Amino acid sequence: MINQKYHRIVFSFFMSLIMSCIMSLVISLYNVGWVNNILSVWLNAWLFAFVIAFPAIFLVSPIVHRLVDLVLKETE
Repeated sequence: MINQKYHRIVFSFFMSLIMSCIMSLVISLYNVGWVNNILSVWLNAWLFAFVIAFPAIFLVSPIVHRLVDLVLKETE
């Protein structure tokens, strides 16, 4: 298993992998439809999206955690 100190990196990796997969598929289908080469179109889009999403999530996730803390009420 991976050490807990790498939580932020591992979280960012899996979040970006899954979200870029879903979003690139949806956007590819929306833009070109169900064409013969949709798998190739989607995989190219996914690779590009993942390369952008991983550092973006890594950089933005601490800000999002702080925002969530601001809007959530502590339980008593």
